Amino acid sequence: QVRLVESGGGLVQAGGSLTLSCAASGRTFSLYTIGWFRQAPGKEREFVARITWRGGSPYYADSVKGRFTVSRDSAKNTVYLQMNSLKPEDTAVYYCAAAERVVFREAPMYDYWGQGTQATVSS
Repeated sequence: QVRLVESGGGLVQAGGSLTLSCAASGRTFSLYTIGWFRQAPGKEREFVARITWRGGSPYYADSVKGRFTVSRDSAKNTVYLQMNSLKPEDTAVYYCAAAERVVFREAPMYDYWGQGTQATVSS
């Protein structure tokens, strides 16, 4: 089993920045992909970004490309989502997910999920 814990959410004004963290514990040696998803009120969950557990092959949704950066700190078993130039439409609960296989944006293919962290962007 793998446990994922997100942190770093909060309230920020439009144009500001937040950095979300996803700390992994347990059988992390089995992981291949870490993804970030978000869900806004009344909307379906959507893919945001992914990276391999080794820290390679970052991949982004078009809506965040150029503004968000996903990275990994191997020493801390933590994946980060740096969010810059935030917009009110980025307001959502952000979830990290982990898979034991190559996955991109397909949420059902992820094996483990965190509890989520709220990011709110005011206009």
